[in-house]
Amino acid sequence: MARKQDKLKEMDLAELLDELRATKQEALNLRFRNATGQLENTAEIGRARRQIARINTYIRQREIAAAENAQ
Repeated sequence: MARKQDKLKEMDLAELLDELRATKQEALNLRFRNATGQLENTAEIGRARRQIARINTYIRQREIAAAENAQ
């Protein structure tokens, strides 16, 4: 997981937004699979949610840094 976080730190804002969109789609698919009984490991839902939160954190950090640089 540490490699994935390092990868996220190196991404720019556009890449982070693309990753967020993909991760949200993955979370949606996991919820559907869980509702239909096809999901074997329900912990994957939590992992996807945490990944979404991580990505949102990095996006917010970029926004704050950009605002500070603009001042």
